[in-house]
Amino acid sequence: MKPSVAERSFGALADGTPVLEYTLDNGAGMQLQVLDYGCIIRRWCLTAGGTDLVLGYDTLREYECDRAYMGALVGRFANRINGGHFYLDGKAFQLDQNEGKHHLHGGKAGFHKQHWQGRASAEQHLARVSLFRLSPDGEAGYPGNLLVLVTYELLASGALRCIYQAVADQATIASISQHSYFNLAGAGDVLGHLLCIDAEHYLPVGPDLIPTGERAPVADGPFDLRLQRRISEGLCAAHPQLALAGGYDHNFVLNGMPGPHASLADPASGRCMEIYTDSPGMQFYSGNYLDGSLSGQGRVFGQYAGLCLEPQQFPDAPNHAGFPALVCRPGVPCCMSALYALDNWR
Repeated sequence: MKPSVAERSFGALADGTPVLEYTLDNGAGMQLQVLDYGCIIRRWCLTAGGTDLVLGYDTLREYECDRAYMGALVGRFANRINGGHFYLDGKAFQLDQNEGKHHLHGGKAGFHKQHWQGRASAEQHLARVSLFRLSPDGEAGYPGNLLVLVTYELLASGALRCIYQAVADQATIASISQHSYFNLAGAGDVLGHLLCIDAEHYLPVGPDLIPTGERAPVADGPFDLRLQRRISEGLCAAHPQLALAGGYDHNFVLNGMPGPHASLADPASGRCMEIYTDSPGMQFYSGNYLDGSLSGQGRVFGQYAGLCLEPQQFPDAPNHAGFPALVCRPGVPCCMSALYALDNWR
């Protein structure tokens, strides 16, 4: 079979805006379902058995009310900014404060809560959906109009490629990422999954999970994921950073060598996912705050039902001179990308 695309109505938002769901089929037994609301990846499933590799809801209303960023695109700036405040080119900016006094994942009405315009197409070896939106000057407090194009490509090989492109009319910060919760088993929890992240340092956080500015070595502790480690093994370790975050919710400083930059494996099914990215950091969130109150696809999402691996800029980067910060300037397109390559899925 050849790759194909299809679209259907997924209901309407509370304000009446119709929402479409795009289904990308790679022609080899895999499908990706994407909403034009929040650029949400709702399902990434294997058609022979129906195993769903990501967590997702059943209804649009659940996504409208969602606070877990389930499968959503996050931006303009992924992760946290201390106090929602930063300086750029000597000018102060105050962002939406949506996590206590801090700014998280673009604010209350970030990219994950916006309607996007989409177009889907298929080629010989892939199916694709492209979604675009103009984020206006001042949205959530960010400076400048920012035109954003998000492209999801499902390859016949079983890889998902995410490309984020942005153009600004004045200087602004950007860090766009995908917030899917992965569970390669398609059921249960991820405690038995094996994780590897190519990083010699991670960013310790303070009480509000804002980076302290330090780059700490991963060696000799639960943050050493340079070789495959069982998720449960790390979570059981006595470490003040794990106690502070209730598990893993930390950014790893990628070594920047040719990938893969991270890999996740489910020994029971034999499935393995490798992640390649051009971003400097990888946020690992172990699903600590999933508490059984959310559900979808016939599953209840309890603690550790899924985990997030989010390629991105460093959290709070604009407020740390030693952290790289991606600044989009007029006339200079910004581009970020990630490739999630699945193996042993057939």
